[in-house]
Amino acid sequence: MAQFVFEADLHGLLKLDTPIPNAPPARWQRKAKESGGPGRSPASMSPMKPANRSHSCSKTPSRTPGKSGSKIQSTPTKAGGDRYIPNRSTMQMEMANFLLTKENDPAEESPTKKEQQKAWAVNLNGFDIEEAKILRLSGKPQNAPEGYQNNLKVLYSQKTPGSSKKNGRYIPSMPDRILDAPEIRNDYYLNLIDWSSQNFLAVALDNSVYLWNHTSGEIIQLLQMEQPDDYVSSVSWIKEGNYLAVGTSNAEVQLWDIQQQKRLRNMTSHSSRVGSLSWNSYILSSGARTGHIHHHDVRVAEHHVATLAGHTQEVCGLKWSLDGRHLASGGNDNLVNIWPCTQGDSGDFAPVQTFTQHQGAVKAVAWCPWQSNILATGGGTSDRHIRIWNVYSGACLNAVDAHSQVCSILWSTNYKEFISGHGFAQNQLVIWKYPTMAKVTELRGHTARVLNLTMSPDGATVASAAADETLRLWRCFEMDPIKKKEKEKANSAKSSFIHQGIR
Repeated sequence: MAQFVFEADLHGLLKLDTPIPNAPPARWQRKAKESGGPGRSPASMSPMKPANRSHSCSKTPSRTPGKSGSKIQSTPTKAGGDRYIPNRSTMQMEMANFLLTKENDPAEESPTKKEQQKAWAVNLNGFDIEEAKILRLSGKPQNAPEGYQNNLKVLYSQKTPGSSKKNGRYIPSMPDRILDAPEIRNDYYLNLIDWSSQNFLAVALDNSVYLWNHTSGEIIQLLQMEQPDDYVSSVSWIKEGNYLAVGTSNAEVQLWDIQQQKRLRNMTSHSSRVGSLSWNSYILSSGARTGHIHHHDVRVAEHHVATLAGHTQEVCGLKWSLDGRHLASGGNDNLVNIWPCTQGDSGDFAPVQTFTQHQGAVKAVAWCPWQSNILATGGGTSDRHIRIWNVYSGACLNAVDAHSQVCSILWSTNYKEFISGHGFAQNQLVIWKYPTMAKVTELRGHTARVLNLTMSPDGATVASAAADETLRLWRCFEMDPIKKKEKEKANSAKSSFIHQGIR
């Protein structure tokens, strides 16, 4: 019998749905007893019956058992809390549902119909449907506490190099004017245009020289060669702009007075055509096909005062520096010579520098206007490179492959830039940034190779002569109006040099 009593007790202990004798009451029994009063018996209580749940609290209990304190955790109901929660009382739910579910009407409505629909919507709803908001956030954002600093402000307020606006000037891609240049000679070694300080553009067209007044547009035929087989091979203005030097194919150097439109003198010292000319005060330098350079003193009867022999082939590029201390010459022998303005100890002129890096004829030579020791040179078809030189040290400061024949180079007086004219295959003008040698832009329009470039007195316009028998004027160096007035005021204050008269 004892065995059966033991099994019955063990079976009673293993039953989970029977109350455990002498066990402490459960938590729900204690709460029901506290809320229901002493009249209710524990046997009539069950945790699954709704009557045992507290009707005084329909939300999360406000106090955790076993913890003391007066803090109550609840969802914030005051606007402007720690979160933005849409306030449904201010929502336009029907309008939101309409805006989300309506289909876009592909048909275009007339302005009159749209105005009628807007008026109807305002009268019916009290507001415009297009301006209705689907969600509305109640409350204003909280202000940051005093002394608070946002660590991300620097990250998102700094201007990155990619987002900063470039202060680049506008450069017209089309020429400002196109002039006809019939019968201009397609010869790489000649220098056929030049712009004077009095705003006259001299153009050599075969056996004639024409002057174009940029201010009035007037065209004057200055001269015509006497022999039909002769032609003009070079032109160059004196600094003051009242005299024009003309080199011819019959080895002459003529001097013309523009105001009187008459020839002052004819200087003969070369034995072949004169393809390049350059002025240095009253000294006129001329380069010939023989490779010789002659200095002419235009004040005296015996004008031929010096001969520079440093080239073995035709001198096609010739330019005095702005300070008058050096003369740069480029030839068909691929050489660039830098000559001093005075004779050496032996009484002869010898180049102070000779640059041999070019692999083609060097016609393009140009001195930097703001650095008297910087020279830019450009090579022909077999070279196609632009090189920057320091004539004092003889160092090549920079070189860039232009990918085409370099016919002419001009430095800008308004910007730290220079422009180059090219031949096959694009026949374009290229503006380069100095000293980075970055390409600013390309100016295209010529249908044949560019032969020469020259610049207007104000430095704003570049004239290009090409083998397509056109002259194109490009306003590529236009100055800011304020800076232009300041420059004109500074130039007007300077007194011009007084030169002796030409005999």
